[in-house]
Amino acid sequence: MTEGSDNAGAVEPVIADLRRFRMDVAYDGTEFSGWARQPGVPTVQGVLEDALGRVLGHRGAEHSVEVTCAGRTDAGVHARGQVVHFDSSVAVPFRPLQYLNHLLPDSVRARSCVEVPQEFDARFSALSRCYQYRIADSVEAQDPLRSAFVLTRLRALDIDAMNRAARPLIGEHDFAAFCRRREGATTIREVLELDWRRTEDGLAVMTVVSDAFCHNMVRAITGALVAVGEGRLPQEYPGATLASGTRSSYAAVMPAKGLCLERVDYPAGVVELVRQAQRARRMRELP
Repeated sequence: MTEGSDNAGAVEPVIADLRRFRMDVAYDGTEFSGWARQPGVPTVQGVLEDALGRVLGHRGAEHSVEVTCAGRTDAGVHARGQVVHFDSSVAVPFRPLQYLNHLLPDSVRARSCVEVPQEFDARFSALSRCYQYRIADSVEAQDPLRSAFVLTRLRALDIDAMNRAARPLIGEHDFAAFCRRREGATTIREVLELDWRRTEDGLAVMTVVSDAFCHNMVRAITGALVAVGEGRLPQEYPGATLASGTRSSYAAVMPAKGLCLERVDYPAGVVELVRQAQRARRMRELP
């Protein structure tokens, strides 16, 4: 935490009608036990809600400000473009956001906060989420200053082979083979983009965009494609695993440290926000 008085920069709250706010948040997930608040462990939601409560004058009421995020990241996963919404009967004193960020640990930053229509829902109004996974697979690409955000692998990756192996995963499918199932939840998702590229400084970077993700889905897909890229499994493996609907032990779920939520996209108008939220709440089935 940064040093200073709890009341530094505080603004007297102004009572108003209930308002909804969108906040864009970035964080280093290394020291957090994931996004969702849990008793006795540090979480991103926990520190953000506690800091917001103090800014809005709710210090005495536990969990008085509840934030809803676009996607719950697992322990150790990072975010540049997480989006949350919250409701408040207080006019939020972000003039910009120095005071809120003063109360947050250095590993969490609120980057913007704007009032939005009540129809905006950070989770259900989202059209898509974009994640990237970063791997250093050569000595030249390994940089200790970014080691918390990049996974090191000892074998060189074949980017072309991984992109060929990724093609059958693009589109709307049942991703049960790459997900941890939850009771009553669908595993049908539409992957809009999935590709690997080599950056100028030598990193292998996977970008995946989907309308939504199941638990462990990105890291399980990454593990399957890395196994292909290292020559341990054939290019047909990811597609065959998807078609089987059964999780395989041949490709491991990749560590969290290389994964980052980069952005979340939303429709522009209120009507579109409502329609998208309605679509997202439906239980999907494949044709």
